[in-house]
Amino acid sequence: MATKMTIDGNTAVSHVAYAFSDVAAIFPITPSSPMAESVDEWAAQGRLNLYGQTVRVSEMQSEAGAAGAVHGSLVGGAMTTTYTASQGLLLMIPNMYKISGELLPCVFHVSARALATHALSIFGDHSDVMACRQTGFALLSSNSVQEAMDMALVAHLATVESSVPFLHFFDGFRTSHEVQKIDGIDYEEIRSVTDFDKIKAFRERAMNPDHPHQQGTAQNPDVYFQNREAANKYYDATPAIVEEVMRKVGELTGRKYNLFDYVGAPDAERVIICMGSACETIEETINLLAGQGEKIGLVKVRLYRPFAADKLLAAIPASCKKIAVLDRTKEPGSLGEPLYIDVQAALREHGREGIEVVGGRYGLGSKEFNPTMVKAVYDNLKLDAPKNHFTVGIEDDVTGTSLPLGELVNAAPEGTVCCKFYGLGSDGTVGANKNSIKIIGDHTDMYAQGYFSYDSKKSGGITVSHLRFGKKPIQSTYLIDAADFVACHNPSYVTRYDMLTSLKPGGVFLLNSHWTAEEMDRELPAEMKRQLAQKKIRFYNVNAIKLAAETGMGGRINT
Repeated sequence: MATKMTIDGNTAVSHVAYAFSDVAAIFPITPSSPMAESVDEWAAQGRLNLYGQTVRVSEMQSEAGAAGAVHGSLVGGAMTTTYTASQGLLLMIPNMYKISGELLPCVFHVSARALATHALSIFGDHSDVMACRQTGFALLSSNSVQEAMDMALVAHLATVESSVPFLHFFDGFRTSHEVQKIDGIDYEEIRSVTDFDKIKAFRERAMNPDHPHQQGTAQNPDVYFQNREAANKYYDATPAIVEEVMRKVGELTGRKYNLFDYVGAPDAERVIICMGSACETIEETINLLAGQGEKIGLVKVRLYRPFAADKLLAAIPASCKKIAVLDRTKEPGSLGEPLYIDVQAALREHGREGIEVVGGRYGLGSKEFNPTMVKAVYDNLKLDAPKNHFTVGIEDDVTGTSLPLGELVNAAPEGTVCCKFYGLGSDGTVGANKNSIKIIGDHTDMYAQGYFSYDSKKSGGITVSHLRFGKKPIQSTYLIDAADFVACHNPSYVTRYDMLTSLKPGGVFLLNSHWTAEEMDRELPAEMKRQLAQKKIRFYNVNAIKLAAETGMGGRINT
């Protein structure tokens, strides 16, 4: 019996990882830290894993140390996991080669994040994961909070079955910190699909002074190459193992997954291939545009390594003429980004050169990717000569790679209520909104989503909370661009930020300020007054700072 949970992606993943882990070797890095924090907290509270024990949590001196500890722990026969992102994941690469080379089953959970290149970014894209595709880890992608839990389970079951280590990744912040109402999988259900005999066999292969064996040797030219190739059969077998595990998990949860999932028109001529949270946005946009007669579709990549080309081709409809492959990473100087090159190679090797393929980049460093941009990608495919190696979501006036955007596309399903709250970092706005969305999720039959956008200054910077709720499932994995309600908790923001452009005509604007009506006339900028009038916005003001002081609540914004 599924339990409804209103949680974020990180907690959804930890819930599953805790079940399978004897040991978690950790080093915190944004945005993966909450995964390790949850596991640490549950261990301290005495929560039991599938083996009837608490997880042993070890915080190391760096991510490189955490990866070394994972390797050593696995060699000792303990089911071990870690959580990381960005530069932290890069520090783990040397040990990842060892773990995969020695066929040690484990799962690294990665809230995929941008890498520090010309500048540091703590925000989300796939650059870190793409730097690991040659390590020998299987790469499994999830697109939403629900999928983060489901794919975490697939990864842990498949690694034990295949002996190939897995890197399970999902979008940093967009999925890791997004709060959604999901169907939880409880430990009794997990136990029912776990092969404990395989786990026992793994433990028996461990290094043990009672029955010593030699491993991790140095090898000379006479045998190194042969032994490197000897792992082939494990990788050849992995896609079928993942498929079978997905089938089992599907029977358990009622949610069906394949290595590549197609959504859209059965006779689609224009198809996007993509992975990560953008797939939710694309699917939502397809649902809208299909009603307008557009023959479009989407292939969601789930298992990215090992890459099962035959399964990709089976997922592409026979009617397809043009494909746009979207990558959330940039490889300067390459022929194209990784997924684009893989798709090109797969089509060529299977004699499907008739399909025209273009590649594009989107969403680097959590840059917005919304239905308006999705439509721009499909519109590009309509052209006789679609732009290749394009970018979408930015205005590239240097090298001219960007696609033009058309009118705003509002793809949110009918009846979805969208609210935005502007606060000051650490003023309590985000906490209050997390409470609100959990109340709606846990105590009504509505679907609910909360997403909180910060700037990297965090405390003292601007925070914008995006809350959506309604009767239909919410696939809007992007910032609200058509709001029913906007609240501003800091009066100084009226001159600094444009808060009303995204508010729908007739929507509600709530301001927290100490101004009287006369002062308001003086303080509010002309542009804001013009929008209030033109859009017939219902405008309310509350002096919540004074109320909080009078009731002894202090300087915190509260639900």
